[in-house]
Amino acid sequence: MASFQEIVKDSKPVFVDFYATWCGPCKAMAPVLEELKKDLGEAIKIVKIDVDKNKNLAAGLQVQGVPTFMIFVDGNPVWRQSGGISKSQLKSVLQTYL
Repeated sequence: MASFQEIVKDSKPVFVDFYATWCGPCKAMAPVLEELKKDLGEAIKIVKIDVDKNKNLAAGLQVQGVPTFMIFVDGNPVWRQSGGISKSQLKSVLQTYL
């Protein structure tokens, strides 16, 4: 399996969703991310990271609440937000990195 650094080191934006299976807002965001993937297709990569299974990674990136969303370009974090966000807001943020 590829390491996190290998996954986010991509020339196209990599949208990372740090979530937990027990988190209500995380579950609410799942269909939003599915729609986003349909809308933007191959222009972005969407990666979901379960914080309970990846505690060291989450701690290393200072993810303290879920959901936390981050965008990486060429392996560098360029944006982050914790908590729910609307599809239109997310799409507009992502399009600034396309």
